[in-house]
Amino acid sequence: MAKETKQSLGGQKRAESLTDKQRKRIATKAAKERWREEAKLPKAEYRGEVVIGDIKIPCAVLEDGRRVISETGITKAILGTRSGASIKLKSQANKDGALLPVFLAPPRLKPIITSELGDEPLEPIVYKDGRRKVVGYGAEILPTVCDIWLKAREAGVLQKQQLPKAMKAEILMRGLARVGVIALVDEATGYQAVRDRQALQKILEDFIAKELQPWVKTFPDEFYEQLYRLRGWKYRPLNTSRPGVVAHYTVNLIYERLAPGVLDELKKKAPKNIKGRRKARLHQGLTPEIGHPKLREHISNVLVLLRVNEDWNSFMEMMDKALPKYCDGKQLRMFTKPTGVTDDDIIDV
Repeated sequence: MAKETKQSLGGQKRAESLTDKQRKRIATKAAKERWREEAKLPKAEYRGEVVIGDIKIPCAVLEDGRRVISETGITKAILGTRSGASIKLKSQANKDGALLPVFLAPPRLKPIITSELGDEPLEPIVYKDGRRKVVGYGAEILPTVCDIWLKAREAGVLQKQQLPKAMKAEILMRGLARVGVIALVDEATGYQAVRDRQALQKILEDFIAKELQPWVKTFPDEFYEQLYRLRGWKYRPLNTSRPGVVAHYTVNLIYERLAPGVLDELKKKAPKNIKGRRKARLHQGLTPEIGHPKLREHISNVLVLLRVNEDWNSFMEMMDKALPKYCDGKQLRMFTKPTGVTDDDIIDV
């Protein structure tokens, strides 16, 4: 029996002197404090299992975007079980000042765990999965853990009964060599589609201005001069009226290849009226900080390809290789005049 101290005796006497009402108030206060602390924990928004061979490790993507894998999952994957002995080893390691998870607690791994591992990947991440409170680690820790077990085997420091655990680490490492652990977590939890949507949203936020920008001359005359040259048309510098098909060429060469989703958003910014005219040029919907600079850069790249080619077909082949479209569907390698468009139509982009 543990020796009672003055402090413990004093605490016991105070507890005995409390009324039922006071005890209830203290318990309620403690429960509220625990609830407040748990409310601060990040929540798992997407969950699944990383599957490599017959090994399955529970994983999640938290509301802040962090990818985590559960401590219990890694422990079972390598040690085979979360035994009382392994938990004791972890407790002892933590008392000694080493912040070690269960799957790295065996003392024979200590010489292999170097300062290269650092404290950050070993910091546990406590999160809520529904009503459950789960202890996990950043998904990036998994290859490092496997590497430690493999180096321990190579150094000959493992006991005979620990060799199968190193073999499991090797199986995991081989699987991870084929597919990154982040991609595995994203696929397992279904976060992959969300990640792609969020990435697209970020692009649109960067490119699309909230309000139409004032018109400034954006397309250099040489762009149209070179385009006319490859189409075999006579270029008149002072004539600002251009065949309507030029608008379709401009959309194809510039806006469909600028960034994913941008063309659709620009069309929403500058819709056509009853007569088929836009209330503004498409480029007026781009942000001055990112959208316009990227547009000018893209136009410059297209100009280079226009200059170095002597015919339209070879130019389009280069375009499709060097600056492919972002939109889905077939690429138009030989861009012909669209049906219903006449040379008398005026460009509206």
